[in-house]
Amino acid sequence: MRAPIGDFDRATPAPDCLDELTAPVAEAVRGWSGGVPADQILYVETDPRWADTAVFVEHYGSDLLERSANCVVVAGKRGGESTLAACVVLSTTRADVNGVVRRHLGVRKASFAPMDTATGETGMEYGGITPVGLPEGWPVLVDAAVVDLPYVLVGSGRRRGKLLVPGKAFAELPGAVVLEGLGKPAA
Repeated sequence: MRAPIGDFDRATPAPDCLDELTAPVAEAVRGWSGGVPADQILYVETDPRWADTAVFVEHYGSDLLERSANCVVVAGKRGGESTLAACVVLSTTRADVNGVVRRHLGVRKASFAPMDTATGETGMEYGGITPVGLPEGWPVLVDAAVVDLPYVLVGSGRRRGKLLVPGKAFAELPGAVVLEGLGKPAA
């Protein structure tokens, strides 16, 4: 099947290639119940050697620069309590961790979670974390600009491979909250 964005050799409906996904992502696809059918979530094979954004878009399509999202894990602290959450923002922006995220989570301090925490808690590879298949109960903060796109390229849970997800599907993820201004222009 031809990918709706980018120049990929092949796009496969995620339910047809569960073995290519990490266990939590495969489980989320298997149990998908959103208004967007699971077979509209597509998997594309990518080479981790081309993970750098500039090289990635040169190889897989310049249209991807404006149609890609990053999923980052943040840790919020208030008193002795710690809260983990995910932020999904366009790759041309940065998550407003100290503003929008901190206020939404109701914490005194918010920061990016350490790599070992992010990978250990999600069961996904660093550099491939995706909002599809995150632990139950996690807030998934999604920038409104992501939801507005027809398709968005995001991690697949592994460094090799990406998911192409209809933007509106991000609003249907468990724990999802769509926020205006979550993604700030990269400095």
